[in-house]
Amino acid sequence: MKYDFTTVYDRRGMDALAVDALGQPGGFAPGAPKNGFTAIPMWIADMNFATVPTIPAAIIERAKHPLYGYFEAPDAYYQAIIDWQRDRNGVADLPREAIGYENGVLGGLMSALGCLAAPGDAVLVHSPTYIGFTHTLEANGYRIVHSPLHRDDAGVWRMDFDDMDRLLKKHCIHAAIFCSPHNPCGRVWERWEIERAMEVYRANDVTVISDEIWSDILLNGHRHIPTQSVSEDARQRTVALYAPSKTFNLAGLVGSYHIIYNKTLRDRVLARSEKPHYNDMNVLSLHALLGAYTPEGRQWTDELCEVLSGNVNFACDFIAQHFPEVSVAKPEGTYMLFLDCSGYCAAHGKTIDDVLHAGWDVGVAWQDGRMFHGPCAVRMNLALPRALVEEAFTRLKTYVFV
Repeated sequence: MKYDFTTVYDRRGMDALAVDALGQPGGFAPGAPKNGFTAIPMWIADMNFATVPTIPAAIIERAKHPLYGYFEAPDAYYQAIIDWQRDRNGVADLPREAIGYENGVLGGLMSALGCLAAPGDAVLVHSPTYIGFTHTLEANGYRIVHSPLHRDDAGVWRMDFDDMDRLLKKHCIHAAIFCSPHNPCGRVWERWEIERAMEVYRANDVTVISDEIWSDILLNGHRHIPTQSVSEDARQRTVALYAPSKTFNLAGLVGSYHIIYNKTLRDRVLARSEKPHYNDMNVLSLHALLGAYTPEGRQWTDELCEVLSGNVNFACDFIAQHFPEVSVAKPEGTYMLFLDCSGYCAAHGKTIDDVLHAGWDVGVAWQDGRMFHGPCAVRMNLALPRALVEEAFTRLKTYVFV
């Protein structure tokens, strides 16, 4: 490989929530390890790999100029997104006017939702559910209605289209959040699944906010299908949210973007986000995107997906061999595992708290899956050098699932 995915970086004291928050009271971070164990950060969804070198190079080059005043995004910003969407997702007809900056995907979610529903209104979300959706919706007064995903006979997570239709009608819902690829389950939806979901939304006059921040992180040959691409109706009723932040580990720089083809919907979302003057781009974030969406960034992303595929394959094979009472559906995208520990807990008289704390004690800093509406689940980040992944699973075998 051209790029380095093996170096283990010490992130302590470098503004990294993944390690600096461990053991802090009052938060949702894992506990700190006991003496004698180093922490392996496997909870919050950022990566422990150095990003593609063209990103820091672009930031440093811009930072050399000592003036950082008001600015507007140049044509190159929009063209970089258009080219990336064409090359990675097969979007051949993305007009510049459909692209708009957002201060993070959750900020874009709220700008869009504010145009579609009032506080107290119900919003349809699949469960398990990304914790950011839960916190953001509840904090802004929306009522979450969950349509549970289920695993079929092959263990693959599926949507229940009849349940979605029933809940939309029962609660008079006209706004839904769609997560593609899905976090935390890791499904990369097939075209027919997105088509069926969008038909349900169309039949119930639902506008869809599609979080596609994970669309570049695809495992074992899976391909992302943009929600807006499955039909002309989907194109017109969907607000799609993207970002380079998940792909290139840039969350600390802040910056994402929406794609909205429907002019009326786009005008309303832009008005909602621009009038408070909170949704302004950061100049270094701009140059980070330009450094990311390059030929080097494309190769780096391909190599990243190869590394992550290897980590996921190793982890799922290890679980099947050594932890047969733990159930996991192999993710097709993202770098997160969602472990169902209910069989293990029942067989061994344990609670999910027992399992979580046993891992934390030996430095496996994984995350409580109940926050994602998994009643006996653990969420686990595999975006680490393989040596750390193997060490974590060795510790789980020796100290936790015994």
